[in-house]
Order: sequence, then C-alpha cells, then structure tokens
Amino acid sequence: MDSLITAAARALAAGDPLGALKRVALREDAPALALRGIAMAQLGDLARAKALLRAAARAFGPKEAVARARCVVAQFEIALVSRDLGWPANALDAARATLEQHGDLVNAAHARYLKVRRLLLMGRLDEAEHRLAALEPAFRPPASQVVHQLVVAGIAVRRLRTRAARAALAQAQSAARQAGIPALTAEVESASLTLSTPAARLVTSGGERLVLLEEVEALLASQALVVDACRHVVREARTVVCLARRPVLFVLARALGEAWPGDVPRDTLVARAFRAKRADESHRARLRVEIGRLRRLLRKLAGVSATPRGFALLPHHASEVVVLARPIESQHAAVLAFLADGESWSSSALALALATSQRSVQRALDALAAAGRVQSYNRGRARRWMTPPVPGFTTTLLLPASLPID
Repeated sequence: MDSLITAAARALAAGDPLGALKRVALREDAPALALRGIAMAQLGDLARAKALLRAAARAFGPKEAVARARCVVAQFEIALVSRDLGWPANALDAARATLEQHGDLVNAAHARYLKVRRLLLMGRLDEAEHRLAALEPAFRPPASQVVHQLVVAGIAVRRLRTRAARAALAQAQSAARQAGIPALTAEVESASLTLSTPAARLVTSGGERLVLLEEVEALLASQALVVDACRHVVREARTVVCLARRPVLFVLARALGEAWPGDVPRDTLVARAFRAKRADESHRARLRVEIGRLRRLLRKLAGVSATPRGFALLPHHASEVVVLARPIESQHAAVLAFLADGESWSSSALALALATSQRSVQRALDALAAAGRVQSYNRGRARRWMTPPVPGFTTTLLLPASLPID
C-alpha cells in the first residue's frame, strides 16, 4: 500500500473525509475507490458512496478477499444509514466470516454491530440483545466502543431502563472523546436528547402534563393503574391487559381512566367509542355489551360500575388511575416516529420495521404527504421519505416494542 493510500486511510479513521479526498480524489485504482467511497459516505453523499464502493469491490483481485469484504461491510453500513433494511444478511455474514478468517477482528465486529443495529431499528429487541451479549467491546478501538454503547443505550431506552441508558451514554461519550471523531460525538449527543425531552403526556381528571422517559419508567413500576395509550394496554405493576386488538374497548378504558374518580356519561362513551353524533337505543345497547366485555377483561385490575348517568372505573388495589398518552396524537404516529430520526426511509424499510404490509405504509405516507407532514424525493424503488424531527419531543414511545408488557 503506497503512502497516499495510507495517509488517506488515517484521515478517514480520524474523521477527516476532506483530507482523505485530497490524497485520492483523482485515482481510480481499487484502494482509492474504496477510500473515496467511505469519504463520500462520511460527507453524506450516500448514493455516490455506494457506487464507488461497489466499483472498488469489483476492482479488487481474487486474492484480495479481505479488501472486498471490507467494501461489502461498508456498503451495508451505508444501507443501514439509508434505512434500506431489506439487504441480504447472508452477504454480510459471508463478509464477516472472511474478515474473521483473515484476522481482521475489528471490521468483523463492526459487521456484527451493523446486524444488531438493524435488529434494533426493527424493534426485535430480544434478538438484538442476544447478539450484543456475544460482543466484547473492552479491547476494541474507541470508535467501536462508542457504537457498542450506543446500541446498549438504544435497547435500554426502548425497554425503559433509563439508568442503564444513562450509564451507556456516559461511556459512549467518554469513548467518543478518546476517538476524537466529531461525527461520533454528535451522534452520542443526539442519542442523549432522548432522556431529556418529553416522551409522553400524563392525563388525569385534573389535567395533563408532559413527562420524561424516566418518569414513565417510574410510573409503570408504581402501584398506579395505568391506561397506556402508547401501547394500548391497561396495567398495574406486572399485570397487563392488552387491548391492542380491541380498539373499541381501549377507547372506553381510556375515557374511564381520564375521568377517574368520576364517571363518564353514556352519551359521551357512545360518541367516543362508536363516533355517533347522537346516541339512540341501539347504541346504548351496544355500549352495554362492550362495557360487559371490558369488565371481564379488566376483572383482575378493576371493576366497571354503572352510575345513574354512565359508568366509572373502580380499581381493586391501585390508589390512582392515570392515562399515559402519546406526546403527539396522530393517525399515523408510528410512521412519523421512524421518520422523526431525520433519515430518509423507503416504504419497504418502514414496512419491515413496522411488521406490516408495504401497501399499508404507502397509504399512510400518501396521507401524511397530502397533509404536508412528510416529503419524498426520487421515484420508483429509489423513492425515499423523510420529515424533520418533531421539535421538543422524543418519539421512543411511538416505536414498536418500546414498552415492557410481559
């Protein structure tokens, strides 16, 4: 490897893509193409970076398996940043195996982290945690330690373990200072904002207020009866009743929770649950049926008592009833939560992350675009969607599998 290639590689490792490009911008050999691709990725031109890395992988000879494998890993990292979650995992596994076989353990570990970060984005927390446990960051370079701790913090935040998240972010910040790479420092600072911005609204009969993730964690560990509108469950300590597939029953539970310790008039319940402007006898009969179903599902936590004008929630053991609502109420809040990271997503990647059909995601995106809340660029398979982050709010509680409900 010549001196210019070595100097460019060192510049990239130090987070100086412009310095690297000064040395290899006019060269077309395989190592220069690879370094130019990485530099362009660091500068944010992901399409150009992907093309350069693909060309570099083709240009490396049959005896340069390690170099080709590194190019493959870099391409997958670009795919992750581009929120292209549909890439074939087998190709990444093959590249990682090649790197391990030839002793490049640092880049092999990086390939493993890419897979874990993909699982985290898709909300597959158990699998991500299992794979992360097999990775030991202690003897890795500071940059790898930053990535490790960011993943640890991401899992902890999604599981509402704020103390573990703070500890991981503190270690990530220390490792980022050692690495001296501004982009890593900025990523740690961005992740830290999740813990210091409002994550939900706490609604009671006396009003509502914004709460942080730490307060949400404390609330779910308390003895309060929580009607959780973020995950559509009713819970008290570790007893959880899931109403995610019973939307009418959850609307009734939320209305009763917001009014506690008072009751809710029958006409109000009919309007909220059935969206009827005027309640007739058929609506009241249906309401009695749905209240009976709700009473059976909540029998371990609370009773639903009839009053002269409506119904009231009567907790068996809890001293208070609160409603935990999303910081923003929206028909397509889950889609907005993913787009709020500031990255550009394809509809196929959103479908994978949300575990739903691509057509459903596309309908949601079209509705949001018509309302001016998202925007797209490119066409066909290259079409990407994005929106600025929601100012002043963290969208953690809008993402899949963010709350423990076992």
